[in-house]
Amino acid sequence: MVGMLESFFGLKRERERRESRVPEGKRVYAVGDIHGRPDLLKKIHELILEDAQARAPAENIVIYLGDYVDRGHDTRGVLDILIHQPLPGFRSIHLMGNHEDFMVRFLEDPKLGPPWIVNGGNATLKSYGVSLQKVYNEEALKEGRNQLMSRLPPPHWMFLQGLKTHHIEGDFLFVHAGIRPGVATAEQEPQDMMWIRDDFLSSGAEHDHVVVHGHSINPKAEILDNRIGIDTGAYATGKLTCLVLDGGKKDLLNT
Repeated sequence: MVGMLESFFGLKRERERRESRVPEGKRVYAVGDIHGRPDLLKKIHELILEDAQARAPAENIVIYLGDYVDRGHDTRGVLDILIHQPLPGFRSIHLMGNHEDFMVRFLEDPKLGPPWIVNGGNATLKSYGVSLQKVYNEEALKEGRNQLMSRLPPPHWMFLQGLKTHHIEGDFLFVHAGIRPGVATAEQEPQDMMWIRDDFLSSGAEHDHVVVHGHSINPKAEILDNRIGIDTGAYATGKLTCLVLDGGKKDLLNT
C-alpha cells in the first residue's frame, strides 16, 4: 500500500513538474469560433489589448481557431477585420475551420455546395450579396458560385487559401476541431484537425501536446488535462471566448 501511495504521489509530482507552458517571453491569446460576428470580434480585440497592456512585456501572439464564416450575419465584415485590422503589435495566426473548408470546396466545385449552404453557408452568401434559391440545382449552384467568386474581394480569397491547419507554441497544439487520439502530432490528418468531434472529445488519452480547439460548442470553456475547448457558440450566445496562455498560467476573456 505504501509503495502504491509513493508511486501515485511520484506521478503527481512528475505531472506538476511537467506543467504545460508556452515558451518564455511569449504570450498566446487563442480566439474561439467567430461565425460571422464582427461586433464580437471587435469586443474581444478590445479585451485582448487591455489584458496585454496590464501584463509584463512579452511577444504577443493571437491565434484564431477557425470558423470565421457562416451562421452569423456578416462573414464579410469578420474577414475584413482579420485581414485589414490586425491587432497592433501582435503576431496573428489564422487556422482553417471546417466552415472555411466547406466554403473553399464550394468555390472550387459548386456541386459540393449543398451541405455547406444548409449548415450556415447561406448567411455567408447573403453577406456578399448573393441569393441562391435552389440549393440542390446544379445550374443554380454554379451560378451562385460564380456570383460569390465575382464579389469576393481578392484579399478574402487569398486569406481563405492561406489558412493553416495547426500551430504549436510550447506544450500546446492549436487546431480547429481536435486530433485523432493515439496518433502522433506530426502524423495527424488535416481532415481530422478541421472536422473530428466525438472520438476526440470522449478520449482521455494524453496527447503529444495539450490541444486547444474550438468546433464543439459548450456554455463555458472546457479546461481539461489533455485539451482546452473554447467554442462558446458566439454567433447565437453573444459569448466569444479567448484563452490566455502566459507561462504556465491559463486565463479566459469573453465578450
